[in-house]
Amino acid sequence: MVKAKVYKNFNIKHIHQNSIILIGNFDGLHLGHQRLFKEAFSYKKKFNLKLGVVTFDPIPKMFFNKQIKNYRISNFDQKLNYFKKFNVDFVINKKFDKKFSKINCNSFIENYLNKKLKSKILFVSNNFRFGHKREGDVKLLKKFQDKFEYKLVKPKPLIKNKKTVSSTLIRKLLETGNLQNANKLLSRNWSIDGKVEKGRMMGRKIGFPTCNIDIGNYVIAKPGVYSVSVKLDKNKKIFKGIANLGYRPTFNQKKILLEVNLFNFSGNLYNKKLSVDFLKFIRGEKKFKNIEELKNQIKKDILSAKK
Repeated sequence: MVKAKVYKNFNIKHIHQNSIILIGNFDGLHLGHQRLFKEAFSYKKKFNLKLGVVTFDPIPKMFFNKQIKNYRISNFDQKLNYFKKFNVDFVINKKFDKKFSKINCNSFIENYLNKKLKSKILFVSNNFRFGHKREGDVKLLKKFQDKFEYKLVKPKPLIKNKKTVSSTLIRKLLETGNLQNANKLLSRNWSIDGKVEKGRMMGRKIGFPTCNIDIGNYVIAKPGVYSVSVKLDKNKKIFKGIANLGYRPTFNQKKILLEVNLFNFSGNLYNKKLSVDFLKFIRGEKKFKNIEELKNQIKKDILSAKK
């Protein structure tokens, strides 16, 4: 796997200038993105150029609308791992702030894409917008390609089952409990990385100890019970388990929480990082009359997850 250099701004080393540049959020790095990266890699081989990605943190939509909290399909570390798999040489993870949002679209092309990056080949999606008030678009990039001596590549959107494969579509699938189709479009299991926090020990009290994970700004998939596989921090061993993503109505929990019960595991996982792969949606979240009813349901859920 290629070791990608990570920059926080556009002041890149000379070795990374005159490269192929892909610009976008690439949230989830789904099948549509993957096709784009494969095409970019064919240019990399053909012209013997470096391959770089420009992405933004936070996602601009989250910056402009502070109400949007849970939105991401994958966090930056996950994205970086996916980029490496696609032979990316460097990544510019630019902080998206007020100052950057006010840059004029023409200035972005001239000063950033041309002067700083000296871009040779640009890959963007058809609906790519940039610059102050999102005034820049693909037409503008095309207009300047001769002046600044870059080639613009506009890949066709990937269509599956008469729908364009997009991060928006995958978020909707996750939110409606259609995990199977979301995983197909990601070409892997959707996963959440997070640190184990101390909880209210309710799971332990009812005989099903769980790891509590704060989901940060990940998209909230349909609240309910999932079959999962879990990788422990720096541990190659993978554990099967069951997870509840939700508000625990039986215990009047107000905050969304991911609780994972690992099969055949004993030990302390506080402050450890876990990577939780979502394999199957088992059932939606519901409020139980009492603890006994909840315990009986958990036993059924575990049998369902082990199938």
